[in-house]
Amino acid sequence: MTDGAARSLKLRIMLRNIKSWFIIEEEPVSPKTGEQKPAKPVATELVQPTANTHMPDASGTVTSEFLDVLFDAMEQQNLDGFDYLEFKQSLHSLEKMPMDEATRYQSAFAMAQTLGATPPRLMETAEHYLRVLQGEEAKFQQAVANQKNKLIGAKEQEIKALEEMVREKTEQIKRLTQEIEAHQQQAKDLRHDIAEATVKVETTHRNFIASYQELSGKIQRDLDNMKRYLK
Repeated sequence: MTDGAARSLKLRIMLRNIKSWFIIEEEPVSPKTGEQKPAKPVATELVQPTANTHMPDASGTVTSEFLDVLFDAMEQQNLDGFDYLEFKQSLHSLEKMPMDEATRYQSAFAMAQTLGATPPRLMETAEHYLRVLQGEEAKFQQAVANQKNKLIGAKEQEIKALEEMVREKTEQIKRLTQEIEAHQQQAKDLRHDIAEATVKVETTHRNFIASYQELSGKIQRDLDNMKRYLK
């Protein structure tokens, strides 16, 4: 195997393990058995929520799926030579050592110096990977905006159309209610007019009958008397 092929294989193995360098795993001891229990990964050092959302958990949750996407982007943009990722590997290898953070960084840098690393180079390459992640965030934010426009924007427009229909129908109901009340009042007035007209007609009818009976009765009596007395 050539030196170039060996380095390429080593790089692939290193990048395959990159996720473990950023995920801090704790192994709590059971108070009853003394056995170690596997712990769930906690928040990473690089990936942090960038914006609040309106979801129930506004802080979001670190997921393996998105971490893989981000680490793949870093892998694809890996720089040649000893850079921040190799330095991170050294830091990771010292995590179990009984030393404070400053000593751990200094020890990792001491190993890195033997491979030609310098603080400016390490910081420059760390900023490079931050820019890679920022680029992924920008692409993701654009994808989210597109999805919102596709899945949410259309529904919001539909909601506006429905609200407009509700407003129009509410106005129609209001107008129809006013018309119904007006018709009901007209019907009430007509019933009152009918009642008055009925009384008037009945009174006229009774008065006519009374007058007719009075007059026709007198004529009938005269007719009867004439038949009796004028033979």
